[in-house]
Amino acid sequence: MSKIIHRSLRGTLPFAVEAKGVYLTDREGKRYIDASGGAAVSCLGHGHPDVLAAMHAQIDRVAYAHTSFFTTEVAEELADNLIANAPPGIGNVYFVSGGSEAIEAALKMARQYFVEIGQPERTMFIARRQSYHGNTLGALAIGGNEWRRKQFAPLLIDVGRVSPCYAYRDCRADETPEQYSGRLAQELETEIERIGAKKVIAFIAETVVGATLGAVPPTPGYFKRVREVCDRHGILFIADEVMCGMGRTGTLHAIEQEGVAPDLMAIAKGLGGGYQPIGAVLASTKVVDAFRKGSGMFQHGHTYLGHPVACAAALAVQKVIARDKLLDAAKSRGAYLDKRLRETFANHPNVGDIRGRGLFRGVELVEDRARKATFDPALKLHAKVKAAAMEAGMLCYPMGGTIDGVRGDHVLLAPPFICTEAQIDEIVEKLSRAIESGTRALKHAA
Repeated sequence: MSKIIHRSLRGTLPFAVEAKGVYLTDREGKRYIDASGGAAVSCLGHGHPDVLAAMHAQIDRVAYAHTSFFTTEVAEELADNLIANAPPGIGNVYFVSGGSEAIEAALKMARQYFVEIGQPERTMFIARRQSYHGNTLGALAIGGNEWRRKQFAPLLIDVGRVSPCYAYRDCRADETPEQYSGRLAQELETEIERIGAKKVIAFIAETVVGATLGAVPPTPGYFKRVREVCDRHGILFIADEVMCGMGRTGTLHAIEQEGVAPDLMAIAKGLGGGYQPIGAVLASTKVVDAFRKGSGMFQHGHTYLGHPVACAAALAVQKVIARDKLLDAAKSRGAYLDKRLRETFANHPNVGDIRGRGLFRGVELVEDRARKATFDPALKLHAKVKAAAMEAGMLCYPMGGTIDGVRGDHVLLAPPFICTEAQIDEIVEKLSRAIESGTRALKHAA
């Protein structure tokens, strides 16, 4: 029996013994196509020679240097690279070891900003229901994934809540997508007024919602309206692009497609492509200048900030993406994936919605397509689809509780940017088999 506390303490996991390109192989010799990049992490696939070479070279130079004593050339170069390609107003970067750490750092930056400028009465965040921002206590508190939050709720800070931007379920028949965006912006305005505008630190949202809702993009004008509301009340806007950022939606930052810039932005998964644990907060010059003019420091820190080998891996990943024009590939392959999904599931009675951007796609599963009725949550359709997909030799990211933390099932797809059309065909074919297997099992049980 394994001595590891695995995610599930029931059952056993296969051993991954080899990973190359878009495939992983287990100890029994079975090969799996990585249709979700793990958790939307492996943007370059596995075993990319340029990244491996950069990591080896950095280990030979400096494997670790604590940031209270030193900076490193590779961390500075990575920072320059990220800021050169950042949204307008972003001037600095803070390196951490993953997405949850990035969110925690962003929350503390936002709070400290208002302390530095003489507004310590600002103590509240506003976030959206059915969001996910990480599993540390601060990130879990602002997140709206009820299943993850439930047992830890007594430990979490109070947070204002507004609706997600979830057009498939919530946009009314009598309103346009733009009107829906306006209605949600007004809801944010109302929540700010309920709390008291002078008490609010920031509004935080995933630009394209990831695991909890399944690749749900914003409706037209949504983030422009959000930005206007935040600016009117002097509130910061934090964009969570841990899952949807760094090229996943076809632009380096998903927020680019919305025509606005955040004050703080969390990135992680696609930053280092899984080759080393790394995340970052991209911070506006406005925020960092307040620190410089005030206390002269950001009151935060972890042991592995700016880890040289992690920075070397991330820098190599970003250079490969730029050199090989993989943002264009994410767009074109994403369009092809969307086309194949719509062709395959156009008349499927249990596929209610197909959505997403670039190589970030979600398929929402329903018991009745016309009524958008969900399967009984107790049946755990998402788990059955995951098991059937692995049996077919594919890794995807199904989740339950799509609608409210209890009801609803979806499948998230986020294959590496290097995938071919033939590999996308393989992904869609195996997903079709997995959905058929999962839904058939439920119908037979009924």
